[in-house]
Amino acid sequence: MSTWQTIWEFIKEWYWIPLLLLYADIIITIISENRNPSKSLAYILVLIFLPVAGLVIYYFVGRKPVFKKIVFKKKRRVDEQKTQQYYRRLAPQMEERLQLLEQNIGDMSFPFRYLYYQNQSLISTGNAVTLLNNGEEKFPALFKALENARSHIHIEYYIFTADDVGNHIADILLKKHSEGIEVRVIVDDVGSNRFKKIQKRLKKAGIPVLKTMPVAFSSLANSNYRNHRKIVVIDGVIGFIGGINLDERYWNNGKHKLYWHDTAVQIEGKAVNLLQVQFFLSWFFSGGKDDFREDDYYFTTAEKKGNAIIAIAASGPSSPIPYVMETILLAISQARKSIRICTPYFIPNEQLTSALVIAAANGVEVELILPEKSDSFIVQHASFSFIKPLLQRGVRIYLYERGFIHAKTISIDNSLAFVGTVNMDTRSFFLNFEITSVIYETGLCQALEQNFAKDKQSSHLVTLEYWQSRTVIQRGFDSVCRLVAPLL
Repeated sequence: MSTWQTIWEFIKEWYWIPLLLLYADIIITIISENRNPSKSLAYILVLIFLPVAGLVIYYFVGRKPVFKKIVFKKKRRVDEQKTQQYYRRLAPQMEERLQLLEQNIGDMSFPFRYLYYQNQSLISTGNAVTLLNNGEEKFPALFKALENARSHIHIEYYIFTADDVGNHIADILLKKHSEGIEVRVIVDDVGSNRFKKIQKRLKKAGIPVLKTMPVAFSSLANSNYRNHRKIVVIDGVIGFIGGINLDERYWNNGKHKLYWHDTAVQIEGKAVNLLQVQFFLSWFFSGGKDDFREDDYYFTTAEKKGNAIIAIAASGPSSPIPYVMETILLAISQARKSIRICTPYFIPNEQLTSALVIAAANGVEVELILPEKSDSFIVQHASFSFIKPLLQRGVRIYLYERGFIHAKTISIDNSLAFVGTVNMDTRSFFLNFEITSVIYETGLCQALEQNFAKDKQSSHLVTLEYWQSRTVIQRGFDSVCRLVAPLL
């Protein structure tokens, strides 16, 4: 018998020992990390019942690399230092503003108070906001604002694609850069895997481009710990935030069969300073130098533009506290009349499920619009597994039929709104870098109410009788996908 045959026979006979040790090490690691119990149990079950696939799933989704813990700890420290530095400059009379806020809007001031006292956001008054539906409304508004830039342009996106939309934006950025306008760009290295051509053009012209947590192979990279934010700051006076990426599929111009429905808001006023702070923090985290000019160059002192009260909630894996989730839960708990939520991905944890159920039981009209067909089979059926318990407690759920609803909005009592990048799932609450605007403004909420009513016409109401009549196979898919829901 040759040497190689001897080695092979040895491996076949004894391979299970190192494999067993590897599994034991992984399971001990999962337990010692003190994760959510249901999530820990889900990973352990996947490892046991899917021996090979379980290792692959854990490698790409579940593990927490040591270097990332170190990086996130450093980001948390830098964020705290820089946030305090910026906020001291921007908010000399914030306590007085909080008192006035409580007098004027009552319990709806609680989310703003929470973000302020947690040192997560200042409260900005006197802003103007415009709701932008789909790429058809956002992209023309964005193009115009970029073309009118006079001092600087800061862009941060999860997806920036080298297609008609992305290339047109790149053309504008190159033109403005040639005019002496400061341009900076941040993209996520996994989400923007079709950005290379634009990146070469921008860098060749001298425009700094940073990638958040770069990876060697984006198609094989872990889908967690990504920069899911989508913001633009122009001259410190105009800002954009929402769910619409820089990709032509969001512009329903007939090129793509699937209709994409999404929302964003354009902000004018001092609240743009809050977006600017978040851009700076992302810039430093992505490896950018602190070579910015004096603060006056980037932060507006603009007079009153409108009546909107705005805070910005941001969170990510570097934060030990899920600030965005807690802000949403606090807002839901203050609802007295209605809660309307649009989300493309709905895998709620126990806290969110309980908050919605308690609100419905308290006489609040709770309505959700979810996509009938998701871009992920597992996520879709995992989402469906949460529907029945909510229906049984009085929550009304609609499934959007026209296309794929990618909007991430919440409207409470027709007075408080959330518009941003946050999905109602674990990944958004704990694993990715997310951002949302928290806005108190009647006009915006009325526009969101109109949107919601219109979207219900393109959806069908899910009744408990209909849901219970689904086939055994359909319900089986839901249940199986529910098992891995804590991993998603």
